Amino acid sequence: MERIRFFLEHVKHVRIIRYILFTFLALLMVTVLYYHVKPQQYSIRPFDISKETIRSPITIEDKDTTEKLKKEAAEKVTDVYTLKKEYAENRVDLISSLFTTILDIQEETGSLKNDSEIIKKLKERLPQEWFTYLSEDEWIRLLTAKSEEIRVAKEASVTAVHSIMNEPITQEELQKAKMRVQNELKYVMLPSSLKDIVTKLTKEAIIPNVIYDRAATEEKRRQAMDEVKPVKILQGQIIVEEGQFITNEIYHQLKLVGLLENDHSIQPFIGLLLLVILLIAPIIYGFTRWIDDGQQTNTYLLIYVTIFTITVIIMELIRLLPESDTFSTGYLVPVAFGTMLTRILLSERLAIMTSVIYSICGSVIFNEGMNGTFHASIAVYLLTSALSGSLFLQKELRKAKIWQAGFFVSFINIVVMLAMILMKNGHYSMMEMSMFLLMALASGFFSAIFTIGLLPFFEASFGILSSMKLIELSNPNHPLLRKILTEAPGTYHHSIMVANLAEAACEAIGANGLLARVACYYHDIGKTKRPRYFIENQIGGNPHDQLSPQLSKNIIIAHVTDGVAILKKYRMPKEIIDIAEQHHGTTLLKYFYHKATQQMDYVLEEEFRYPGPKPQTKEAAVISIADSVEAAVRSLANPSQEKIEKLVRSIIADRLQDNQFNECDITLRELELVAKSLCETLNGVFHSRIEYPDIRKEKVK
Repeated sequence: MERIRFFLEHVKHVRIIRYILFTFLALLMVTVLYYHVKPQQYSIRPFDISKETIRSPITIEDKDTTEKLKKEAAEKVTDVYTLKKEYAENRVDLISSLFTTILDIQEETGSLKNDSEIIKKLKERLPQEWFTYLSEDEWIRLLTAKSEEIRVAKEASVTAVHSIMNEPITQEELQKAKMRVQNELKYVMLPSSLKDIVTKLTKEAIIPNVIYDRAATEEKRRQAMDEVKPVKILQGQIIVEEGQFITNEIYHQLKLVGLLENDHSIQPFIGLLLLVILLIAPIIYGFTRWIDDGQQTNTYLLIYVTIFTITVIIMELIRLLPESDTFSTGYLVPVAFGTMLTRILLSERLAIMTSVIYSICGSVIFNEGMNGTFHASIAVYLLTSALSGSLFLQKELRKAKIWQAGFFVSFINIVVMLAMILMKNGHYSMMEMSMFLLMALASGFFSAIFTIGLLPFFEASFGILSSMKLIELSNPNHPLLRKILTEAPGTYHHSIMVANLAEAACEAIGANGLLARVACYYHDIGKTKRPRYFIENQIGGNPHDQLSPQLSKNIIIAHVTDGVAILKKYRMPKEIIDIAEQHHGTTLLKYFYHKATQQMDYVLEEEFRYPGPKPQTKEAAVISIADSVEAAVRSLANPSQEKIEKLVRSIIADRLQDNQFNECDITLRELELVAKSLCETLNGVFHSRIEYPDIRKEKVK
C-alpha cells in the first residue's frame, strides 16, 4: 500500500496518466465485450452433417434468393397483347366488298356465257391472293349462284366475321377461331356446295386481331417482381438442425449471417468500438465537470478504473457459472457494489452515470442464448439494482447504512424480478421462482459485503478520505477524542463549537462540511500535551503570568507541531493533518508579541508568528476563521448581533490584510458567505434570553 501511495504521489500531476487510464478503460471494455459481440463461427462445409442446431444471430435479407424469386415471377408473366378492334371492321368490310363485287360482276356479265371471261373479269376486280383460297370451279360456282343466295351468303359471312373478330384472336388461337366459322354458318339456308365455298372464304377473312404490347408486358413483369417479398433470415431462426444435411442453400445462409470460420467481418468490432466510445465519453465528461481536481484527478480516476475493472471481472466470473435455459446467472451479479463504492469514494452523479454503463456492459456479457446483442431483461435488472444502491446512500454513511443499502438493493431486485416474470406470463415452477428470488436477494447481500470489504482497501491504498471514514472518525469513542475530552475538556468544547461554525460555513460555499467538522475535532489535539497553558482549560490562574513572552510563545506555537505529530502517530488522514497544521497559518500571536515589546526594546515580529503553512484549501481557511471567531466571541461580555457581526468581519478583514488566504482558492464572495453563516450560527448560540425571577424572593412575597 505504501508503494501505491508513493506511485500516486509521483504521478498525480502527470497529465498523460489520465489519458493512459481512459485508454485502458476503453481497451478493457473492448476486450471483454468483443468475445460476446463476435458471432460464434462454425467449421462447416457443404454436404456435411450438422452436429448441432444453429440459429441466425441477426436478421438479414437473402438478396440472392430474393432476386431468384423475382426472376421466376417475371418469367411466369404471359405476354400482353392488345386487341385491335379496327381489324374486325376491316375484315368485315373486306368480306362484304367481296360479295358486293360478285353481285356487281353478275349484273355486268349476265350476257356472258364464257366462264373464262367471267373469271378474267373477276380477277380484274379482286386481289390476287383471294384466288388461292378457292379453285376456279368454286369461283365459277359462286359467280353462277343466284343473287339472293349471294346476298344471304354475304350477310351470314359478315355476321360471322364480325362476331368472331370482336373477340381476341392470337396466332395460336387462329385455327380455333376459323373452326368457329363453320358453326356460325351451320344453319345458313344455302345449298351445301355453296355453303362450303362461303365457309372457305369466311375462314380466310379471319385473322389474328391482337398484337404484342411490349410496354404493358414489361410493366406487368415489374409488378410481379415488386409483389415478391424480400426473403429474410430472421434473428433466432433455425438455419440448420442437429443431424441435418448441409445443402448448398443452407451453406449459403450460414455464410450470409457470418457463421462460417472463413468469414472475417470487422463490422462487429467497428460497432463495438463505436459503443465503447459512447460509453467512455460521459466518463470523461464526468471527470472533467464533477471531479476536476488538479491535485487528485489522476488518483480519483485510478480509483474509478479499479472499481470498474473489479466489477467487470466479477461479471465475467459469474458468467462462467453453469446456467439453465430458464434463467441467466446475470441476475446474481452484485453490480450495486460498484456504484456504491463510486458514490462513497468519488461522486453521486458519477455513480448514477456508471449505473447505466454497467447495465449496458452486463446486457452484452450475459447475452448468451439471446437472439440479439443485448439482453434487455438483464439490462433493466442491473440498471435498477445499480441505481438503487447509489441512491440509497445519499444520506450519512456508516457501515450499518451500507448493510441497509444492501437489503434495499435486494428488495428492489426482487420487485424487478417479479415484475419481469409476471410480464412474461411464464409458467415457472416453485423451484424456478425460488431460484430467481434467491439470486436477487444474494445480489444485494453480496453488494454490501463487497462494498464493506473493499472500502478499507481503497482508503488505505489511495489515501482517500471517504464520508464513511469521516463519520467513523467523528465517533466520540475514538481514542484521540477521548484523550481531548479527558485531558483538555475546555479544548474539547472549543473544538465542538468551532466544528459547528465551520461545517455550516463550508456548506454555504460548497466546500466539504463533513471534512471541516471532523478536522475541527482534531485540529487542537496538540493542546493535550500541555493543556493548562491554554486559557479554555485553565482553572485558578494563568501559568503564562510567570513565563517570559518568548517561552509562552513557544508553548502556544508548539501545539500545532505537537498535534501534527500525534495525528501522524495515529495514522490519521492527510487532509485532517494538513488542516491541523494550517489552521493558524502564519498569523501573529499578538498578545505575547505586544507583551514582549513592552519588556524589550527590539522584538522581531516573525519570531511571534506561527510557522505555517498558510491555509491551502477552502476548508482550512474557513476553520482558521471559525477558530479565531469562536475564541473571540467567548471573550465578549454581552455578545449582541451587532458586536458579533463586527467581530467576525474584523477577523476576516485582518486575515485578508495579513495575506493569510493567498495560497487557497477562496474568493471574496465566498468569504462574505462565510461571514454571514458564522453570524447566523453564533446568533443562534448567543441569542438573548428572558431574565427569570428569583424563586425564593417570590416565595417570601
